[in-house]
Amino acid sequence: MVTMQDVAERAGVTKQTVSNVITGRVPVRPSTEARVREAIAELGYVPNLVARSLATGSTRTVGLFVPTVSATFYAAVIEEVEDALEEQGYYLLLCTTRLDGERARRHLASLTSRSVDALLIAGDHGLTAHLPLLAGARFPVVLCAWESEAPDRFPVVTIDYAHGGYLAGRHLRELGHERVAILASPAHRMRVEGFRKAFAEDGVPLADSAVHMAPEPTFGGGTAAAQAALREDPSVTALFATHDVLALGALEAAGAAGRSVPHDLSVVAHDDTPEGMPARPALTSVVLPTREMARRAVEALMQAVKSAGPPAPRQWLLRPELVVRDSTARPA
Repeated sequence: MVTMQDVAERAGVTKQTVSNVITGRVPVRPSTEARVREAIAELGYVPNLVARSLATGSTRTVGLFVPTVSATFYAAVIEEVEDALEEQGYYLLLCTTRLDGERARRHLASLTSRSVDALLIAGDHGLTAHLPLLAGARFPVVLCAWESEAPDRFPVVTIDYAHGGYLAGRHLRELGHERVAILASPAHRMRVEGFRKAFAEDGVPLADSAVHMAPEPTFGGGTAAAQAALREDPSVTALFATHDVLALGALEAAGAAGRSVPHDLSVVAHDDTPEGMPARPALTSVVLPTREMARRAVEALMQAVKSAGPPAPRQWLLRPELVVRDSTARPA
């Protein structure tokens, strides 16, 4: 097995210099670091992570909480977090809550006693009530993709979901729509509020009856919510779905009801995930800065790790954008 001493001899430096390059604790001249890294690559040297952890008190590992790995939104978060950590020489420990509050509690309780250097929690599904478990954590914690009211004791890097809903509502108002319905998941309250704000600004308040909750955040849930909306008010000229998969269900319901999209029914989606890409007509959708959010959350974590202190509570709100495609038009 290749040792650190072998690398030192190949690079013509001391063993301590090799250690400084690997750990980054002591600055090394760029030319020397280049020779060391070249020697590491030539010899295929792999540091002993356990020994390094004991020597430095750092595991070079960051925990990441996500609700699921099956949703493309969280898949993108995981990929970007892993890439950003790798650039910093850190490793990823992934935990999934699977939308199970008790499972989330067990994972959080376990992590407080594990040797991770930091923790990133992406998504607030069933987690808010369990955050007090982190009160005694010896590592910094950052939250991201937080859609409910964010706790004020942690830094939060998230998306302005209310503004996303507002953009969808503003677009429909500019097209001249007045009779609209909202297809929503219970977790998307901020998107709904933003959408309603856009209509209220023009003196067109939306009644609570215009909001139709999907029984589940699936294609079938979107279909059921859209059917209920069209049945309750056949004069509706536009639907806003708070997630792409709900919008796909809305397209199905519109076709079954004999409504042509966008000629006599416009549909606006939110998130612009790959699930919505096959839709015909192509969905007008709110695009989320998912990867930017994930990378900036890692930057906040790394800054806290390097400062060796708890990060100051603050919030970063990233603005989404609206991409207009073929599923919206002026009302007939």
